[in-house]
Amino acid sequence: MRYLHSFQKVILITLMLIPCLGHTQHSKGNYNFREFQSKAYYFGLTFGYNRSNFQIAQSQNFIRNDSFSVVKGVAGSGLNVSMLANMKLGDNFDFRFLPGFSFVDRKVNVIEANGTGEQTRDIESVLVQMPLQIRFKSDPFHDMRVYVMGGVKYSYDVATNARIRKEQAERLILISPHDFSIEVGGGFQFFFPFFIFSPEIKYSQGFGNILIYNGKQETTHLVEKLLSRTFTISLHFEG
Repeated sequence: MRYLHSFQKVILITLMLIPCLGHTQHSKGNYNFREFQSKAYYFGLTFGYNRSNFQIAQSQNFIRNDSFSVVKGVAGSGLNVSMLANMKLGDNFDFRFLPGFSFVDRKVNVIEANGTGEQTRDIESVLVQMPLQIRFKSDPFHDMRVYVMGGVKYSYDVATNARIRKEQAERLILISPHDFSIEVGGGFQFFFPFFIFSPEIKYSQGFGNILIYNGKQETTHLVEKLLSRTFTISLHFEG
């Protein structure tokens, strides 16, 4: 957690410096975007901070049960690292592929009836992610432009293998390693002589039920659907 707090501070400081960087570029009268506009494709790296959670839909059995009063997801923090491939589809559209890893910490909290007890289980995941995105960019203003993006993402949780599999029997909720999500977001591009700096915010919503039914766990009978959702702040370095 100490490293996550440090990373958050780095992101905040970087975002605070963006107006200063942009002002410097404008005052010099640079038009670095012209060089990048001529490229059909380019590559880069992405570093991000995420807040992830579970969206839980209760089953009909939840109303009839007298053991638990609340089953809810608790958000946790994590980090993203990925590569970036960007292909130009026109002056204002790009196709993007961002394969990488996401380290996610989510929790499930179960409160027993009458507040007599509470159980919380961490579900730590190491996700191999493969997002495909379409990006629409505004016309550049000096060396800056705004963009919005949308796409789909496939994720595979490699932490479900080996030792983690043996520990699943103790979990309140079992989840599938496979997940599909839709993504929407937006950001800014700042053009420098040798690279593009792009801060971005993005929201991902899972559309596939990742709950695995486990008859040995009473809490499984209380949940009908489990969906993932993630809010991410990313820093792209492209060139």
